Amino acid sequence: MKVHLVNPSSVSFGTAVITPRWQYVLAAATPLSFGDPTLVDETLSQIDPQTIKKGDVVGIGIHTANALRGYEIGRIARERGAYVIFGGIHATLFPDEARELGGAHAVVKGDGDIAWARALADCVTGKPLPLYIGGQIEARDFAPARWDLVPRNRYMWASVQTVRGCPKHCSFCSVWRTDGQRPRQRAADVVIEEIVQLRRLGFRFIALADDNFYPVTFTDIELAEAQKNTHRVEELKSIRAERFELMSRLAKLPDDMVFFTQITMEAAEDAVFLDAMKAARIKGALVGVESITPAGLKDVYKDFNKDGASLIERLKTFRRHGVHVLGSFIFGLPSDRADTFAATALAAIDAELTFAQFVMLSPYPGTVDFTRWEKSLGPTPPMIAGVPLTRRWLIPQALRPKLYWDHPVMSSEEIRSRTQGVWDAFYSWGSIWKRSSFIKSSKGRLAFLLISRIYRHMYADTGIATDSARVTWSGRWTRWMAVPCRHLFAGRPMPDLAIPQA
Repeated sequence: MKVHLVNPSSVSFGTAVITPRWQYVLAAATPLSFGDPTLVDETLSQIDPQTIKKGDVVGIGIHTANALRGYEIGRIARERGAYVIFGGIHATLFPDEARELGGAHAVVKGDGDIAWARALADCVTGKPLPLYIGGQIEARDFAPARWDLVPRNRYMWASVQTVRGCPKHCSFCSVWRTDGQRPRQRAADVVIEEIVQLRRLGFRFIALADDNFYPVTFTDIELAEAQKNTHRVEELKSIRAERFELMSRLAKLPDDMVFFTQITMEAAEDAVFLDAMKAARIKGALVGVESITPAGLKDVYKDFNKDGASLIERLKTFRRHGVHVLGSFIFGLPSDRADTFAATALAAIDAELTFAQFVMLSPYPGTVDFTRWEKSLGPTPPMIAGVPLTRRWLIPQALRPKLYWDHPVMSSEEIRSRTQGVWDAFYSWGSIWKRSSFIKSSKGRLAFLLISRIYRHMYADTGIATDSARVTWSGRWTRWMAVPCRHLFAGRPMPDLAIPQA
């Protein structure tokens, strides 16, 4: 019985930016009696069905964007006589769909670190259960990734998780519902051990793949103090102290290492935390800006963010403390108008953002937005290719709408084209080169130039462009440029690197 772990994708680039961490975690959670799992990441190359034999187990992890391709693989694997197990955020939300459309024998809901082994054991006896409840396990039970299985020459960045869960409740995000609002934080020792293992292999760039690297804000502590909740105050201060302990350990790793993470904008209020990030060489962070207007922030339940001049100043604070920001913006909010696009692009430039992404408002399952959108369409939603619009991820890619909300003053095509225009302007060769001026070495500027263009082609054209020729060309261009770009991120292996002590 061979175990296969498949990361589905309808587009393959030959080289990927970041490792799909879940595959290596489930590889670690696979009992030794099954041997080493076969890992297939379709962002690199698509799976060969001939490798799947009768009696094998095929584990498929899906999110909403790749669910349709995942179901296709599941049906193929089941036809070949394999046991099919689905997991991931989308399967957690729609387990029945994975069984009905993906040929799943079983679905793991929630964390798979422990439940995965139970599912495999039941496949051995030929009696897998339809559903395994993984739940939200404690951080001490997180499985460390099997990085000895990673194809070193295929990824630019590796990924390590330090915390699951986010205390926020943004309307467009499902993380706080699926991973919980209680931060489940791994001990610094196990995180550092994983990172050292990756640096020994030659990975210099590591994404700290966390729901929110800044899980405790000053406001959280002040609120608990105002409520005279002594236990809560101590709990929050302990979580915060553990963050600093981790960063102090990261600072002791080789100087050529670079880390990137995801945090909320409130971290800009915390100069001590930002300085600790800088010392730990956490040189970049994805920050959800979402909107530059008060009305837009209210639309997404994110009024704890700033707007206007205060927004610009807060974003600049990250840069002053040595943390480069990948700002994330949403277009198509009810309060957006035609001039919002140019104003947002200008704000991204004024705030000295190193990277930015501009997405169109989409209702993702498990979110407040999705519930509101699904309800607005009523009991008989529009059908496309025989699929109800409320199950938009099942609509063939070429037929899917680009926007799902009716806007008060703009058509969906206007929002799409204006969004594409902002991507094109922010990631023009000239704009990228100008932003790269903070890098001193020519090699570094070249890496920045290439990764910026690759990021733009991977995430803008494949998701926003309607012209299939443009999408195809972008995929081909990315494949050509990804290989030389990967070499710019690679480091010399350090097999003898020791684990720095606390």
